[in-house]
Amino acid sequence: MEKMRAMVLERCGAIETNPLKLTQIDRHEIKRPNEILLKIEACGVCHSQLHGIEGDWQDLGIPPQLPTVPGHEVVGKVIGIGEQVTKFKVGDRAGITPLLEACKECQYCKEGKEYLCESSTITGESFKGGYTEYITVTEDFATKVPEHMKPEYAAPLFCAGITAYKAVKAAEPQTHKKIGIFGIGGVGHMAVQFAKVKDCEVIAFSRSQNHLDVAKRLGADDAIQFSKNQEEFLKKLKEKHGMLDAVIVFAPADIVTDTAIKAVKKGGMIVIATVGENPAFMAFEEKTIRGTLIGSTADMEEVIKICDEKNIEVITETFPLESANEVLKKLKDSSIEARAVLIP
Repeated sequence: MEKMRAMVLERCGAIETNPLKLTQIDRHEIKRPNEILLKIEACGVCHSQLHGIEGDWQDLGIPPQLPTVPGHEVVGKVIGIGEQVTKFKVGDRAGITPLLEACKECQYCKEGKEYLCESSTITGESFKGGYTEYITVTEDFATKVPEHMKPEYAAPLFCAGITAYKAVKAAEPQTHKKIGIFGIGGVGHMAVQFAKVKDCEVIAFSRSQNHLDVAKRLGADDAIQFSKNQEEFLKKLKEKHGMLDAVIVFAPADIVTDTAIKAVKKGGMIVIATVGENPAFMAFEEKTIRGTLIGSTADMEEVIKICDEKNIEVITETFPLESANEVLKKLKDSSIEARAVLIP
């Protein structure tokens, strides 16, 4: 059996202890007629992966098994195809989202919301993860990436990109014109641009001045420093912009979610894209609170198309596969400007 290099997580632990170990594991091979084999060119590094590796989400059953190879936003070259594959040919570039596979039979799959499938397989929560050199996937759950799109640009689109796109879509930008985006990191910086594509007035919020500068450069109409002094923060926001029509929350802190809800007008929309405590919610204000999760294969195709046509900018820093621990540590310390990408 041929081998491949992989950063393997044997047991959860603080990223400072370097829990990911460079290991030689069996190289993935095509086992089913509808699978393709990718030689990975780039894999984005997602904040949710950090939570999984450090054990923060074990109560949610993440990771579902150990050892595991993390990494769930993957782009590579097709180097092999099963005999029934029609969507790809050898030499194509393709990408995989966190949704590696779904059953195709259940209510969610039939509604075109296969990412909600109860028996789905998640990329990066078994040996099928992106922090390695090869991966297989069935053709229906891979998306074509244009040849001219650089892999380090495309990889973050498969989680950060689709998450940002879907969160903006969930905020109903056609009716909610003044949108606040809380948290301008790997996902938030793309949400700013997707909201601008929809002609929204975008106000970005972050604790980091660096991230606020990024948001402004990418088209945000205003960028305001977040402060835990809620009363003062909301007072300043109202004086400057009035109440917001909608907000999207990417910052994984309960105080941020709570503040975001209070920044929205009555009847407005709150889209929450993080895990946290249930915030206080007043029914009589007629606000809508909505969760959001990646998106469908059709959504993913739309993301690639918009990014290609509108020249959406993806801010990335690239690192070798072996430095995954150090990169995640940088992410934990908020010292990555937007999206880190591992190159095997």
